[in-house]
Amino acid sequence: MLLKSGVQVSKILVTGGAGFIGTNFVNNRLNKNLASEKIIVLDSLTYAGNSKNLKQHPNLFFVKGDIRDRELVTKLMSEVNSVINFAAESHVDRSIDSSEEFISTNVQGTLNLLNAAMKSNIDRFIQISTDEVYGSIEIESATELSLLQPNSPYSASKAGAELVSRSFFKTYGLPIIITRSSNNFGPFQNEEKFLPKIINSIIKNKSIPIYGDGKNIRDWLYVEDNCNAIELVLDHGVIGEVYNIGGRNELSNLDLVERVIQVMGKGKDLIEYVTDRKGHDYRYSLDITKIEKELGFKPITDFETGLKSTIQWYLDN
Repeated sequence: MLLKSGVQVSKILVTGGAGFIGTNFVNNRLNKNLASEKIIVLDSLTYAGNSKNLKQHPNLFFVKGDIRDRELVTKLMSEVNSVINFAAESHVDRSIDSSEEFISTNVQGTLNLLNAAMKSNIDRFIQISTDEVYGSIEIESATELSLLQPNSPYSASKAGAELVSRSFFKTYGLPIIITRSSNNFGPFQNEEKFLPKIINSIIKNKSIPIYGDGKNIRDWLYVEDNCNAIELVLDHGVIGEVYNIGGRNELSNLDLVERVIQVMGKGKDLIEYVTDRKGHDYRYSLDITKIEKELGFKPITDFETGLKSTIQWYLDN
């Protein structure tokens, strides 16, 4: 498709674009007002998706649908140059209770996208993954070459989606790039996730549940920083590569709760220790040297600023 000026129009299919990270990515990209770029968002609008959070823009087109719908996916894929696959069932607890939907959406759904991409002239297919595919990291940090050792049905389904994607690059030459990010936080995240749950519990003066002893460690990445990194990968990433994206903000779950309590001016009496999650990974940690050196990425939002901004967003919404 060409503009009247003769400039080639780029079209991006963003699956899961009405979810947490997808919404932030789409809105950030639209804010750049790239006249020669159109974005098609495909989202099934489950409990975690809300199309009303997407910025109204003439270059944005929303389609309600499922990535497991082969006919729909094939049609949309024929209209775009690039794909970013955010679409996924993503809650670990839900995957432990019932794993079937996770395998169906995250693996089979990704396979549908890959098969459709094979039929079209796709320039880039960005598969969005997670640090959880590495499993629990006891010492040091995981590099892109570390073993994948997922420990929950959710992380196993994301690893499966990655491996299928990689196979399409190796076997068919499909232009795949994979990103693995640490725990994202920021606006538009569903309230069942850990940080929003903490904030909403404090707002409602309810107890804040913490699994086990609260010493499990996560690296926290402000969602806007992750979106900036994904943009770098989309525009400049090397086909066939994997990029870790982290925030270098490792905190225990208890430390995180205490920081939120402090910012919101509440007491620690709201903390309630509950039975630990099955197969609860102790620590996630990413080495992000590769994306820093090769693509110039730096997480620019310090944790305290991002946390205060996130809390304020939930207070306002």
